[in-house]
Amino acid sequence: MYFYPADILLPQEDVNPTQWSVVACDQYTSQPDYWAKVEELVGAAPSTLRLIFPEAYLGQGNKQERIDTINATMAKYQQEGVFKTLKNSYILLERTMENGAVRRGLMGCIDLDEYSFTKGKKPLIRATEGTVLERIPPRVEIRKAAPLELPHIMLLIDDPDRTVIEPLFDQAAEVCYDFDLMQRGGHSKGYVVHGDKAEALNRALAPLADPDRYEKDGTPFLFAVGDGNHSLATAKTCWDLLKETLTPEEQQCHPARFALVELVNVHDEALVFEPIHRIVLGCDPKDLMQKMQAFTDAQTGDNVQTVTVCQGGKQTDFIFPHATDALTVGTLQRFLDQYGKGEIDYIHGDDVVMSLSEKDDAIGFLLPAMDKGDLFRSVVFDGALPRKTFSMGEAHEKRFYLEARALF
Repeated sequence: MYFYPADILLPQEDVNPTQWSVVACDQYTSQPDYWAKVEELVGAAPSTLRLIFPEAYLGQGNKQERIDTINATMAKYQQEGVFKTLKNSYILLERTMENGAVRRGLMGCIDLDEYSFTKGKKPLIRATEGTVLERIPPRVEIRKAAPLELPHIMLLIDDPDRTVIEPLFDQAAEVCYDFDLMQRGGHSKGYVVHGDKAEALNRALAPLADPDRYEKDGTPFLFAVGDGNHSLATAKTCWDLLKETLTPEEQQCHPARFALVELVNVHDEALVFEPIHRIVLGCDPKDLMQKMQAFTDAQTGDNVQTVTVCQGGKQTDFIFPHATDALTVGTLQRFLDQYGKGEIDYIHGDDVVMSLSEKDDAIGFLLPAMDKGDLFRSVVFDGALPRKTFSMGEAHEKRFYLEARALF
């Protein structure tokens, strides 16, 4: 088995799905006004907003109190019957974006023992970008005692012939949700696919796991982490800690061994790879640019790369004429890590970077997008990409929390 059905929790029919479903917690981290608007829209209604920790709030100083409240609310929702259960099922879903494009996906579970974010390892499920280890412990604190998981993880398959997900839409299926998402999120529609389809689904996945498919080193590579890299790494860390306390028999079927994810074909026409830009806050832009020029002058590579610098409402192109990194994002990130001053944030959308970089103590960098068709081969031949290399769509097009699953 590569992809497993699950007991998926959805809100009952009397819960307003638009108020229930909110965008991934790692979006709009520098835009507290967005989350204030979400609070206003949700009000006192049952909502996934009460079950997640938006990263925009991480610096407010009441972290443990918020975590305790989240876990208590999860238990309360379970006890009060807020959820209904789709037993042993997948969910086939259509996400209609604001621009009318429709992205197709399949909700189900993966085995965390088939995944690793350790550099140099080549598991069936691989990270596509570098994992920032410092980001894992705070997330573990949030997840380790949580009775539920609510995923915003998206895994990709390299299926140019569309043999896995797309044929499922040709079969009659029961609609399990159909509603508009808040805050420019578009529309979400889901269909129940029962677990008796698991065998056929996994037969379709098998050719994509051929060890010789990418002619590198004979290791199978089926799933690439597209979104939620650090969330999946957190789930893996929590499972590795938990399984040390379990017998081999208990490890085989414990719910925490698995993680609920959305599977998407990288060749889906509606799946757009957007660059993730950089903003440095609380810095001296003039000093930063002087240091970046010195960094550039010391480079001895063969790659010519360009990044657009935003400061004070103006844009200028900066050229790395002798870059050693394969991607522009790698060159820039290596400099920013070396520079070490100010606070780096990772931003979706050119307009947001321009707005934030208007301040005297801020500077932004607009990066080019990568070709999504190169993703799997790049990971096979070059390893994980630099962290925050790409985003699948803009912030309002990211996964919204909706489905949940019990962890114990």
